[in-house]
Formats: sequence, structure tokens, C-alpha cells
Amino acid sequence: MVNDKEKLLEQLTGVDSSKLNYYVELKKRTEEVLKQNSRLEILHQLTHDINIDMSIQDILERAFTKLPQALPCDFLGLATIRGEQLVLKAMMPRDFCQVDRFPHHAPSWQVIRAQKAGVFDPQPSYRSHLRHNPAYPEQLREIAIAPMFERSDVIGALLVGSVMKPAYSEAELSFVQHLADQLAISIQNARLYKQVSRAKKEWEETFKAVTDPIILIDTDYNVLLHNDRLPPELMEIWSRGLTDKCHDRLHGLKRPCRDCPVEEVKRTLQPASLRTQTDSGLLFDLTYYPVLNEESQLVAITVFMKDVTQKTKLEAQLVHSAKLAALGEMAAGVAHELNSPMTVIIGTAQMLVREIQGGKGLGNIEELEDIFNCGVRCKRIIQNLLTFSRQDQAPVTDTDLNAEARRVLSLIKYQINRSQIRILEHLDPDLPKLAANGPQIQQVLTNFLVNARDALNSQERDDKVIEVSTTQRVQENKRWVVLSVRDNGCGIAQENLSKIFTPFYTSKEATKGTGLGLSVCLGIAESHNGRIEVESKLGQGSTFSLVLPLENP
Repeated sequence: MVNDKEKLLEQLTGVDSSKLNYYVELKKRTEEVLKQNSRLEILHQLTHDINIDMSIQDILERAFTKLPQALPCDFLGLATIRGEQLVLKAMMPRDFCQVDRFPHHAPSWQVIRAQKAGVFDPQPSYRSHLRHNPAYPEQLREIAIAPMFERSDVIGALLVGSVMKPAYSEAELSFVQHLADQLAISIQNARLYKQVSRAKKEWEETFKAVTDPIILIDTDYNVLLHNDRLPPELMEIWSRGLTDKCHDRLHGLKRPCRDCPVEEVKRTLQPASLRTQTDSGLLFDLTYYPVLNEESQLVAITVFMKDVTQKTKLEAQLVHSAKLAALGEMAAGVAHELNSPMTVIIGTAQMLVREIQGGKGLGNIEELEDIFNCGVRCKRIIQNLLTFSRQDQAPVTDTDLNAEARRVLSLIKYQINRSQIRILEHLDPDLPKLAANGPQIQQVLTNFLVNARDALNSQERDDKVIEVSTTQRVQENKRWVVLSVRDNGCGIAQENLSKIFTPFYTSKEATKGTGLGLSVCLGIAESHNGRIEVESKLGQGSTFSLVLPLENP
């Protein structure tokens, strides 16, 4: 009886009702906490699952597989701002719908302008710009949209849709905003990763494209990186190396090289250089550049190798050319010195001849005439040498090509005859004069003759002949004169004919040629509006012809 009364009192006072409401509220809050924990766990998992090398579609696909555990999600889309348009960049499912463009009254634009998440009815969108795929039987009935930020700028919007209604409370909308923030960070990281990867790839391609060898080593002489540009000789040593030490890879040494520039770089933190020569004679300039970190500490050294073999040879040839030029100046000076005593010798001999002819000592006239003739010959040689040495000073005048050829032959004939070479002259007596720089013509002919002599000296034959000729030619309605030198020497290989006018190219020994002669001759010919023609057969001989117009424009 007492128990029944107590129960009746509890019902009348509502004690049971309070307990029930309390437990219902507690259960509801517990479910909310569990759901919130689940959402946080999903965000945490997404943070770890999304890789920086993923595309936006991959990131969205990964998020779509996790979201249904936290909130209703039948559609997930990501729209980005491109210029003044909003473009649906990616969505899941991939073929759920189609959007050509978002009009400015679309909910996504409203969220972007307000910079605040919201829940919308998608039906107006279906009527204006959203086309549903009939393969999915149900259309979206509610959609939550959250802005995506990059720093303080809105870069797009995240769209989460459901076929249920209502689907999204304030708590779900808050979660969608957190998800949008997280995805925005992931997309930014992916974009930055692509930029860094592209920059790294460009740097690596540039590094490998450099034709000179580049090697990166650490402060312990270990090779960290190189661009595979070593010459074959060094590559062979490189492949035999047993360690990654630079002295082992480059020089085959077990210990660092003596006076290695690496030590100087480590001590001074300044670039250092070294010139080294391989067994085959290749010369390399090695420059060591320090690589410093933000604290100005040495972390690596870049070794730049430059093959200077050809450069060094050119420098030596230029020095040799300078010596030849100095020798030419000396010859001019000697000629001037000899000119005065030759004049005295000739004058004295002439006086003696007159005295003898006038009375006494008639038997010595022939000897004195020899003295006179030799003196005249010496004076003529000296005059020709002086004329040759003044080639840059002489103006363009009416020039007798035959006379210039004879002057050159008088200077060089003796040297060529000493080599057991016959010189044949076929000079056209009717050759007209032309406007030219005489001494420069002499220089061209001298070069032709010297080259012909050298070509014949390399041959073992009894009949060595050089033929010098002048002719006239009519071509292209123009009159030309041709000065040619033909020899029956070694000839020139067909593949080398295109190289003979290249500066510093020579087929002679280093002590016999600079490779400048024919390139200078070509310049002289072109300055006269002419050209140089070459005919040659290997083993049979060559013909070099200076072709000049009779009437310069």
C-alpha cells in the first residue's frame, strides 16, 4: 500500500518525467560528441591520406569515401574561380551532373561573395544551370556550400549535397566549412608541390644540358651529383672508381690530390681554380665554387670543368702570329738599313765602270758589271720587301697583275727552287690593268705559293712543278682577271675543302702553319669584290685562283 502511494506521488510530481528527459538529453549529447569525434577523426585521416602529389580529383575522391561516416553525402563538388568565372573543377560521383557555368545568382556565388557557408535548396539550380544525370534516380534535395580560402582570398567553394531533406544542421555546416578549409590547404600544398617539382625538373634539365662537366661534391670529397658530360677519357677513369670520392672518380687516386683546391675553398669560402692535363693531352680548367647555407656555412662545392685544349692552342697560334708580325716589322727595318749601303755600292760601281771605260783597266769591266748587277738585284729585292711590308698603307690603284706576280716570284723563287721545285710562268701579256691594292695581291700570291711548296715537299716525286698563270675570263656578262697557282702536290681531301678558309684551320704541322693565311686571303679577295676558287684532287694536286673583276662597282 505504501509503495503504491509513493509511485502515485512520483507520477503526480513528475519526478519520473525529469529523469527520462535527463537521460534522453544525455544520450543525445553523447551521440553528438561521438559524431563530432568521428568528424574530427575523419578530418585527421584525410590530412594523412591526402598526398601532396595528388590531383584535385584524387583529393576529392579520397574525401568522398570518408564523408558518409560523418554526415549525409550523396554528392561532393569543388568549384574554383578562374578569372571572372566559377568552374566546377571536380566532383564525386564524376558523372552525377553537368554544369557549364555558374550564373552570378547561383548559391555558390552567393557564398563566395558573403564569404560565409550556407545551406540551400538545389531545385532552382536544376532549373537554371544544373543538369542531373538520369542514371542517378534521385536528385539532390539539399546542398551545403562553404567558401574555400587561400589566406584572406576566396579561391572557390566546396559543395556537399544530399538526397534527403533536412540534411544539414548548423553542426554539419560547421563541419563542411572545416572540411573546405582542410581541402583548401591540401590543394595549395599540391599546387606548391607541382611548382617546386617543375622548378626542380627545369633545374635538372638545365644542369644536364650544360655541355661542360659539372660535379657537386660535399666537404668530404664525396660526389653528390654530376651531369654526365665527362669526355670519354675521364669517363673511363670515372667508371673504374671504387668509391664516390672525387679524387678516385676523376684521377684514380686513393687520397685527395696534392694542393687540392677543396681545402682552399674550405679555408677561405671563396672560389678556387686549377688547370690540369690528362694523359692524352687534354687541358681542363677546374673552378671550385662554394655552396653556403643560410648560416654562411659550407655545405657543398660545385666543380665546373672547362675543356680549354682548343682555346690554349688558339692562344699559342695567336702568339705565333704575333711573332710573325714582329718578324715582318724587323724585316722591313732590315730592308731600310740595307737600302742605303746598297745605294752606295751601286753608285761606286757605276763610277768605276765609267772610269775604266774612259781609260784604264778595261779587263775588270765584267767583274764590276757583276757587282753592279748584283747590287741592282739586291736593291730590287729590298724594294719588293719594303713594298710587301707596307701592304696596309698602299691605296687601290691601277695595278698590273703580271708585274705584281713577278715581284713576288723574285722574292720567293729562290726558296722554292731550293726545294727542287720548278716554277713555270704563263702570264698573259695582254692582261689589262685593274683597280687593286698591289701589296695585298702580293700577299695572296705569296700564300698560294708557300702552300703549293709545302704540298709538294710532302710528296716523294722527281718532277715537282708549280705553275703561275694569269688569264682573262668573261662570266655573267662581266670581265674578270684570274691569277692562278697550280701544283702537282698532295691535294686536299674533299671533306676538308669546306674548312680551308676557316680561321686557324691548318693541315700542316704546328711549327709550319697558323691557319690564318687562306682566311686572310679570302678577306682580301672579298674586299676587292672578288673570290677565291679552289680545285683539288687528293694525290693529284690543287689549283688556287684569285678571281677579280676588271671593273669594280
